[in-house]
Amino acid sequence: MSWFNFFHPKPHCTKSFGRGINADIVKNEEELFNKAYEAFEKKEILNAYEFFFNSLMNYKNGLSNENIILTKEKERLKFIIYQGSAKINGFTTNKKLYAEVTMVKAKNANVALKRYVLERNYQFTYINYCSDGNYIKLKLNLDNITMTPQKTFYPLRELALNADYDKEHMLSEFEQKELEDIEHIKKLDATELKVKYEFLHRWIDDLNEKIRSLPSDDSIGMQSFSYLNFLFKIDYLLVPKFKIYQELTKHLQDYFADDEILPEVKNAELAKYISTLEKLSFDEFCSNFYDAKYTFSQIEKSSYDEFINFIEESLIKLRWYKNNRHPQIIPTIYSYMALYALYNYGLNPPARKLLHLYTTVIYSDYFNALGCKGYYDNDKNKFLKSEIIDEIEDIISEYKHQYKLLKAFGDELDFTSLNDFSNSYFSALKNINFHEA
Repeated sequence: MSWFNFFHPKPHCTKSFGRGINADIVKNEEELFNKAYEAFEKKEILNAYEFFFNSLMNYKNGLSNENIILTKEKERLKFIIYQGSAKINGFTTNKKLYAEVTMVKAKNANVALKRYVLERNYQFTYINYCSDGNYIKLKLNLDNITMTPQKTFYPLRELALNADYDKEHMLSEFEQKELEDIEHIKKLDATELKVKYEFLHRWIDDLNEKIRSLPSDDSIGMQSFSYLNFLFKIDYLLVPKFKIYQELTKHLQDYFADDEILPEVKNAELAKYISTLEKLSFDEFCSNFYDAKYTFSQIEKSSYDEFINFIEESLIKLRWYKNNRHPQIIPTIYSYMALYALYNYGLNPPARKLLHLYTTVIYSDYFNALGCKGYYDNDKNKFLKSEIIDEIEDIISEYKHQYKLLKAFGDELDFTSLNDFSNSYFSALKNINFHEA
C-alpha cells in the first residue's frame, strides 16, 4: 500500500498545486515496505530502516527528488527528511531512533512563543518540544525493540507535519524574524509570483461582481459557495504559505466547525478576510510563497466511497439551484466540488490526477499563464477535446495494473458546454471503479 498521496504534473508543467506531495512515489514502494517489515521481524534494524526510508522517497520525471537523504555507517543510519519548511535530522541504531527539527534560537523566543510550545506538548502523541540552551527543538525518540514500518511511519509523520506547521506559525504569529534550518526552501520565480498576484486580484474582482449580481433575497447559500470556492481556489491553485496559509486555514476551519453561528455571519467574516487579501501589496504577497520538498501528506487517506457520497450530496444541492432558476451559481458549485475534495480528501493518486485535470479545464487561463497546459480555449469557448481524452487515457493506463477495473471515460464526456462537461465529468468520477486487484 502507498503511505501517502501524491500528485505529479506532466513533464511540461513543473509547478506544484495543492497540499499533496507533487512527486511520484518510488515504483517498488510496496516491495520496499514489505522488505522493511521482514527485516524488522528478523531484528535487522538498520536494513529495515533503509528499506523503509527508500519506500518514502519520491521522484520527478524519473529523477530522485532527494526528499530523504541517507548516510549509512557501521552501526548507525543517519537521515535527513524534508517537509516544507522543516528539515528533520536524525539517526537510528539497533536500539533507538532519534530525530529532531531545529525551530528557533532560544534567546529569540518571547514569552508567548514559549507558552505556545509548552501547550503544544500536550497535543502531541509521539513528539515533544525541548531546548538545548541554544535552540528550541521538536524531537522524537523511539525504541527499536518491537519496531515495525507502521510504528515508524506515524511518529515521523507527526514530527514532520507539526514541525512544518509550527515553523510557519512562529513566523506568522510570534514575530520571529528568523527561522532556523530553512536554507533548503527556494523562492519562487518573479514571473510566477506576478501571475499569481494578478490572478488573485482577477478572481477577487470576479467574486465581488458575482456577489453583487446575486438576488437580494435567498442568496445566503450562493454567497457561501462563492466565498468558499474562492478560498479553496487560492489554496489549491496559488498554494500560499506562511501567514496567508495560516489565516486561510483558520477561516475555513471556523466556517465548517461552528454550527451555532448563522451562515450570513460566517459569510461576512469570509468577505472581510478576502478584502484583506485584496489590500496586500505585491511584496507582502510574495513573502508568503516558497518552493520545497515534501515527504508526508497532511491529508488523511480517504475511501473513494466518501468522495462519491460528497459528489451525490453536492449534485442534489446543485439541482435545487438549477430547478429554482439560479443558473449563475452552477459553475461555482462544480468548481467547489473539485476544490473541496482536493482540500479535504486523501484520495488515491489517479483520482487526484483526474480531479486536477478537471481544474486545468475550468481554470485553463490560469494554467496557460503559468506556462502549464490549460484544456479549454476561453476566447473560442472550445475544449481541447482530443487532448483531454488522451490525458484521461494516460492516467487510467498508468494505474491499470493496480486497479484492474479502471476504464477510460473520455469518450463519454459531454463537450457541449462547460456545465455539460462538468456534469458528465463528475458523473464519470462517481461511477469509476477503484477496487484494487
